[in-house]
Formats: sequence, C-alpha cells, structure tokens
Amino acid sequence: MNLRTATFAQLDASTLYALLKLRSEVFVVEQKCVYLDPDGRDTDPATQHVWLEDERGPAAYLRVLDDGERARIGRVVVAPGARGGGHAGTLMRAALALIGDRPSTLDAQAHLVAFYARHGYEISGAEYLDDGIPHVPMNRG
Repeated sequence: MNLRTATFAQLDASTLYALLKLRSEVFVVEQKCVYLDPDGRDTDPATQHVWLEDERGPAAYLRVLDDGERARIGRVVVAPGARGGGHAGTLMRAALALIGDRPSTLDAQAHLVAFYARHGYEISGAEYLDDGIPHVPMNRG
C-alpha cells in the first residue's frame, strides 16, 4: 500500500473519482445513508485528502479539515475487501502527523470509540444519531 496526501487542487480527475466512489460505496450503499457526500469541504484549499492505494486503487481514505482553532478528521473509510489490515490506523497516524500538536476533533461511529481512543481521542459529548447510526463527538488535545 502506498500512502498519499493531496489538496483538492493536487488531485487529478481519476483519483478524485476513485476516492468519491469509495466513500459512496461504503457510506451511501453499504451503510444505507442517503446524503450528499461531496459537501463542499473537499474543495477547501486547507483540506488534506489522505489515502492508501495499491494497484487496484484506493483501499482506505480520510480527510483533514481546518475548523479554525481545531482540525477535524472525517470521512474515515476502509474498503470492505481491505478491512482488518490496519489501514485505518495507518491513516490516523498520517493524519495526526499532518495535524501536529494542534487540537483536533472527529465524530466517531459509536462502535469505533475504542479505536479512536487508541489515537488519543476522548469522548466530548453525548451520543447522537447521524443518518440512523449512533455517533459520539471526540476531541484530542
């Protein structure tokens, strides 16, 4: 697997298509969440797209957003056929290296709280439903 990082302006059309396809396959189709995934934040010049790819294309992805005083990690996704290989952990370490000492936040699916806690995140609010899936806000730093 090769680790890649790019801003929106650095993404070529075929890579962008593959990343959005992966996000849609998991979030919209597998998790049955009907929402507009391309939300306008992907194109922000400060957004960093981070992904792992092999010869078949992207296997895992996340994005790092600039939320002012805090960074925000979002759209963490691993392709079904690539799960269990430690790819989400690799992406989280890469994202945290980009963020550095800056505080950061994320909205974790509730069943993944322990995973994010291993990366230094703590629950920062009450559980809530997002598209019918329990989520928990978490902060680091």
